[in-house]
Amino acid sequence: MKPLIVLVLTTVIALAIIKLNKGVYDFSFAARIGMSVMLLFTALGHFIYTEGMMLMIPESIPGRKELVYFTGIIEVFAAVGLHVAQFRTLTAWLLIAFFILMLPSNIYAAIERVDYQKATYHGKGITYLWFRIPLQVLFILWVYFSAIRFK
Repeated sequence: MKPLIVLVLTTVIALAIIKLNKGVYDFSFAARIGMSVMLLFTALGHFIYTEGMMLMIPESIPGRKELVYFTGIIEVFAAVGLHVAQFRTLTAWLLIAFFILMLPSNIYAAIERVDYQKATYHGKGITYLWFRIPLQVLFILWVYFSAIRFK
């Protein structure tokens, strides 16, 4: 829920600031700013809640801690790449692939009832997927329309 709030709130604020500065609404730019801030926000979680995020990855997968850090770094690079014209489309497609590839971790975490902030197995459980899967689809569509379709 927090990433969604950050995404929407930042986009609305960016849209207002852009309107004040340029005199026009630039929805794509504001949406990319919102996505970038959201990605930086979630990337921060990879470094603050590393132990809990490791629980989202099956123990059979080696290098779980490094994988959590690596995915956080990917989010930082994606946040920047969305604003570099020559890399925007590539970044967007890679980010869409990233969101798709992260879905199994979210499903696994829901099944295992992971609470990544507390690093416990007392999370919301499978009902969380009723929110998370549509949220993941929203992220994919957000990136597609703000950075590929209407860049």
